[in-house]
Amino acid sequence: MRILLVEDDPRIAADVARALTAAGYVVESVADGEEAWFRGDTEDYAAIVLDLGLPGMDGLSVLKRWRRGGSAIPVLVLSARGNWAERVEGIDAGADDYLPKPFRMEELLSRLRAVIRRAGGHAAPLFEIGDLALDPRQMKVTLRGVAVPLSPLEYRLLAYLMHRQGEVVSQLELTEHVYVQDHERDSNAIEVLVGRVRRKIGAELIETRRGFGYLVPRAEE
Repeated sequence: MRILLVEDDPRIAADVARALTAAGYVVESVADGEEAWFRGDTEDYAAIVLDLGLPGMDGLSVLKRWRRGGSAIPVLVLSARGNWAERVEGIDAGADDYLPKPFRMEELLSRLRAVIRRAGGHAAPLFEIGDLALDPRQMKVTLRGVAVPLSPLEYRLLAYLMHRQGEVVSQLELTEHVYVQDHERDSNAIEVLVGRVRRKIGAELIETRRGFGYLVPRAEE
């Protein structure tokens, strides 16, 4: 899944980006409010991690502009100022969660998984369909209780499709949420990657909608 990280402190940004990448996310980082607003307004992300103390345009103003523009991307706010009034203001401005600095990386990852789940309409911590289960916390996939060995690319593709259960996801959208580098984005790479995942979990669990993309059906379907 593709995450926008907005943080102007280089050390914190590097640490968070490293943790997010290790957790299986595709991370894009920006360090000022104007660039953050533009990216969030024009690009597709599974979630945004937003610091409030930014140059150019403060994070709260960025968030308000996103929400006024109709953006529903889940936003996890970070701030060195952890007083209750600022937390209320951030939530009222449209933040999905709020994490004061300093924070433990494990808590950031846990809160990020939660806002992504809620945005996708998933209450449980596991994504499940039939005998297939995906645990984002452990980055583990099991089929009938047996671990399925997936490469990082295969895991990211399956995680995003299961996050979007019941929705058709285009090849372009999958490409943006699976690949880190532009040079990896070959025209038929997603088709090949889907084929590899199908061989490991069963072809019937990922449907092809010709001309539109791919679909993991909802569990009840």
